[in-house]
Amino acid sequence: MKKITNWYYYPKSDEIPDHLKKIVRIFKIKEKYIKSPENKLKSDEVLSVIREDLEAMDFRVEKDKKNKIEIPILFGINGKIEKRFEVDGYNKNTQTIIEIEAGAGVANNQFLKDLFKACLIKEVQYFIIAVRNDYRGSKNFKKVATFYDAKYISDRLKLPLKGILLIGY
Repeated sequence: MKKITNWYYYPKSDEIPDHLKKIVRIFKIKEKYIKSPENKLKSDEVLSVIREDLEAMDFRVEKDKKNKIEIPILFGINGKIEKRFEVDGYNKNTQTIIEIEAGAGVANNQFLKDLFKACLIKEVQYFIIAVRNDYRGSKNFKKVATFYDAKYISDRLKLPLKGILLIGY
């Protein structure tokens, strides 16, 4: 079977940290169940395939729409939470969040909103975004990679993250 899991780590001048290498391995191991375009899974379905592996790495992982992972980002009067972001998975020890996107993740620019959220969460140093390699003939992984390449090459936008892992499944 041909392996099709793709990934880039940004900035490309840095070596990928060990904890993120383990995430790549998870995607490679589960590849036959999630790879595109053969599998037409929704993002929640992809997350369910890799959930146990992420939890084994101490990630808190969204289980369903009623059990979301929420991270507060803004506090108001008397410390009341005024704003929180939902993420697919969060590892407090490695300060890493993961977001899984299916077709709409690129078509609706959700990957940009996910990046923005990652940058606003104070406790996050690493952001993982997983997108389909192919969605209805559109090369989603390549489109997102081109965006991140442009961001890092231009060096105009400074992000408060140590690194971004882009995975194509």
